[in-house]
Amino acid sequence: MSEIPKILAGKVAVVTGASRGIGKGIALELGAAGATVYVTGRTVTAGHLPGTVAATAADIEALGGIGVPVVCDHRDDAAVEKLFAQIRDERGRLDVLVNNVYNSPASARWIGRKFWEVPPKAWDEGFDIGVRSHYVASVFAAPLLIESQGLIVSVSSPGAIRQMHNAVYGVGKAAVDRLTADMAHDLDGTGTTAVSIWPGIVNTELLQMVPADAQGRRLVTLPGEGTFDLDLAETPHFAGRAVVALAADPDRLARTGKAWKVADLAEAYGFTDLDGRVPRAD
Repeated sequence: MSEIPKILAGKVAVVTGASRGIGKGIALELGAAGATVYVTGRTVTAGHLPGTVAATAADIEALGGIGVPVVCDHRDDAAVEKLFAQIRDERGRLDVLVNNVYNSPASARWIGRKFWEVPPKAWDEGFDIGVRSHYVASVFAAPLLIESQGLIVSVSSPGAIRQMHNAVYGVGKAAVDRLTADMAHDLDGTGTTAVSIWPGIVNTELLQMVPADAQGRRLVTLPGEGTFDLDLAETPHFAGRAVVALAADPDRLARTGKAWKVADLAEAYGFTDLDGRVPRAD
């Protein structure tokens, strides 16, 4: 990973669900840019999928940043409130909140299913960790963020506006973007920005388990959506670089209340993925 200027030195960030995947990529890029990054999640011991909050924090330290692991179940409101009280006590400020926590393995079970084939428990899995969790973290972070005229980034998806995966997934992402718009409305006049970002196909640890075919290609087929070559997918760092660019932008308030494709932000701010590309899934 090439050296990143410490443009966020002195800033403090929280990335929820940062043991692996997009959250880890965002946390690493924020740390590499000089921020102190609190990384949250439930994973303390690697299991079927690699990654823990401590490992992410250690990787941030290796990049020259400051990583603070916090084991936190985002279904526990008291634990989330305690997290932000800890940040106020230890740092006295918060500049960036990234709402990323999501139960991807649970969601993946129901990809391509008709709504009557998706059980009600899938709704609860998707909304408790993925919508409600974003609201709760934002509620407890808001006083700190208003003091710093900070930034809330919620990781969403184009599924908010077009059919993707299944009905529960789409309604959940639409809810995240509606939450972003309404938070921006309520934050008007405070100097605090709230946006959603839309990554494309991201080569996370979960997708890295897809085996190569006889031609050495790692292809994933999403029912009704197409077949995608994972070697052309985004890395989790691509979304991280979008968050860094937003956090460093003195004019970011002009983007508040809206959802932004990571690829569009890359073109606007001039960053690329690790391999120098600007990947586009559309």
